[in-house]
Amino acid sequence: MEILDILKKLVNAVSVSGNEEEIAKVIRKLTENYAGEVKTDALGNCIVVKKSGKDNAKKIMVAAHMDEIGFIVTFIEDSGFIKISPVGGIDWTAVAYGEVLFKNGIKGLIVPDEKVRPNDYRSDKFYVDIGAKDKKDAGKKIKIGDTCTIAPKIVKLLNNRIAASKLDDKIACAVLIQTIQNLDVKLENDVYFVFTVQEEVGLRGARTAAQFIMPDYSIAVDVTGTGDTPECTPMASELGGGAAIKLMDRSVICHKDMINLFMKTAKEKNIKCQSEILVAGGTDTAVMQSAGAGSIAGALSIPTRYIHTGVEMCDLNDVHDCVNLLTETLKKI
Repeated sequence: MEILDILKKLVNAVSVSGNEEEIAKVIRKLTENYAGEVKTDALGNCIVVKKSGKDNAKKIMVAAHMDEIGFIVTFIEDSGFIKISPVGGIDWTAVAYGEVLFKNGIKGLIVPDEKVRPNDYRSDKFYVDIGAKDKKDAGKKIKIGDTCTIAPKIVKLLNNRIAASKLDDKIACAVLIQTIQNLDVKLENDVYFVFTVQEEVGLRGARTAAQFIMPDYSIAVDVTGTGDTPECTPMASELGGGAAIKLMDRSVICHKDMINLFMKTAKEKNIKCQSEILVAGGTDTAVMQSAGAGSIAGALSIPTRYIHTGVEMCDLNDVHDCVNLLTETLKKI
């Protein structure tokens, strides 16, 4: 299946942190014919297992988080307007006057209070308008604790680039799914592809999964920022530069053996790549690296502009490079 077709299925699933059941079902359907086992753990991580069939095989954990930032309903006013709180890191300027989608399919608009200025945007100054007449009308469709997210969309741009809501981290989930579908050879190691929950609120899913699997090697796949837009913070990674091989971020210093393996494999297989250092933020790599006695950990990133907005942008050529580099690296470990 083409990567864009996979992405469309993932983007259409509402999966705010703590409510990932819908996307887990989509992932199971896309992977179950290519794996020996697909299971869900107590926290909700979807784990796709490809066993080597060998005794004393090493264990490799490959993770991409399937949750997304969003909003949770905290109160419904008498007027029918819905008050919300953030789940994960929200840029309120980016979401103002946008469309949202609730898990039950109801659509709405996220709007700031009329007199509040952009410099004063914060969660208690926003509400969602679903077109309800009053509280009773709204309550027929929405209840306290319901979640919503930026409405799904994918826009094709020039040069094989796309803009979409929720690329973080559904584009990486698509990378894992296509890698699973592409791995048609018997591997030397047991590979656990883990689609993790609650990454956006503290790497919670990856932590529990890593403690269960106890990997010898671990790889996270996630988005990363770029340094190629006007007046941005300088950064080495850019759209079109290939798969980004993480050296470090705020939460992890990647293992040199994994970095070298990525670099060597990319050179041998003529896969375009670039180095990445993320000065703010982290990924599931951190908790996988430190689980149990520790693992040889690394990460591949997809360069992405405008992260945590409704128009996250990536280059599909970089995405294909990530698929190819991940696939070939798993064959080499």
